[in-house]
Amino acid sequence: MDPITAVVVAVIAIFVLTIAVKSVLVIPQAQAAVIERLGRYRNTAAPGLNIIVPFIDKVRARIDLREQVVSFPPQPVITQDNLTVSIDTVVYFQVTEPRSAVYEISNYIVGVEQLTITTLRNLVGGMSLEETLTSRDHINGQLRGVLDEATGRWGLRVARVELKSIDPPPSIQDSMEKQMRADREKRAMILTAEGQRESSIKTAEGQKQSQILAAEGAKQAAILTAEAERQSQILRAQGERAARYLQAQGQAKAIEKVFAAIKDGRPTPEVLAYQYLQTLPQMAQGDANKVWMIPSDYGKALEGFARMLGAPGDDGVFRYEPPADTGERPKPEEDDPAVADWFDTAPDPKVAAAVAAAEAVARKEVPSPLSTTPRPVSAAAPVPELTVSDFEGEQPRSLHQPDEQV
Repeated sequence: MDPITAVVVAVIAIFVLTIAVKSVLVIPQAQAAVIERLGRYRNTAAPGLNIIVPFIDKVRARIDLREQVVSFPPQPVITQDNLTVSIDTVVYFQVTEPRSAVYEISNYIVGVEQLTITTLRNLVGGMSLEETLTSRDHINGQLRGVLDEATGRWGLRVARVELKSIDPPPSIQDSMEKQMRADREKRAMILTAEGQRESSIKTAEGQKQSQILAAEGAKQAAILTAEAERQSQILRAQGERAARYLQAQGQAKAIEKVFAAIKDGRPTPEVLAYQYLQTLPQMAQGDANKVWMIPSDYGKALEGFARMLGAPGDDGVFRYEPPADTGERPKPEEDDPAVADWFDTAPDPKVAAAVAAAEAVARKEVPSPLSTTPRPVSAAAPVPELTVSDFEGEQPRSLHQPDEQV
């Protein structure tokens, strides 16, 4: 084979190989290629191996079919209350029709960005700053609906739209911080006032319970004091009565002994005159006695007294003669049965019951008002009230018996 033929064969082989390579188009997964033939749309190559006509068919664009995330720069938006806020948005979209994405719009990403900005300004322009800050979900839903409807003819599907940040002006931020600080201080003051109110209520309840308990204690103490004073006065009166009775018995015994001695001694008028003279100074010892007149005829008076009570003896002197005994007389030291119960000092059962009830109430443990329900005043055990009629007809009790219950 001559060299010219060899060159021609080599050229042909290279041409055939080139055509074979150009005829094979491999598309990766999750991508699509728009094929044009002589400048017109022919078809959309699916992922995998595709055969095209070299030099006639060509790939116009390769489209990524995966969901794409595009973050747009912050955009100034004016709210209804004429405040400019900066809003940063993020759009999640996916190309569903590569042919529309290539032929319906020159750059679908720029189209989505501009459509998002204009729609966002329309939505936020009809809302106040407070509504804008608190209505993110509403704005996201409105944006997604408008974008999905507008980009449908571009072969796009908008999945989600999120407002990444909403930044109000620095002055508004400062005002919002002040407002937030004021709200927090207000809540703190309210909580402090509520705490003070609860503390005051608890303190008042404690004071109320304390006063109630103090009043109950004072009442029981007054009852016990009154009962003790009454019992003391009764016992003191019984003791004084018994003491006077014993003194009267002693005086009667002394007088009896004196008169018995006088009777046994058979005194003369001289002895009576001597006793009379001894008695006169004692009669004059009173503070009110300034002058004491001694009668001059006291001797004749004693003589008449002796003659009247006495009888003349062998020596002519009148002596006292005791009268004849007509019967036995009770001795002064013997106790009368009518006064036998004067010395009985046993405690009255009614008084003992009242004192025991008062002591039981006084020793009863009072629950704390902070941990349990406060006990009403009427819940205390009532103390039996004693009146004068309860002790009418009662006889005094013996002083010699020990008072174990008083």
